[in-house]
Amino acid sequence: MIRIFFFLVGFALMVLGLAFDILYLNILTLGYKFSFYVHFITRRIECYYTIIGFIIILLTIITKGEKKT
Repeated sequence: MIRIFFFLVGFALMVLGLAFDILYLNILTLGYKFSFYVHFITRRIECYYTIIGFIIILLTIITKGEKKT
């Protein structure tokens, strides 16, 4: 049950981070270059949610559950 909770938390963080990444793509329409966009999103804390969420999902999938006897 705890693994499902962590999976859902990781999924929510990943969706939130990707939403901000997509929202910040509007910087490109203002005439900035892609390198500025990458530099900009690496400095924003809300864009790290994607990486954190991915790591949480990966850990919940990889770790083994408890054996119930």
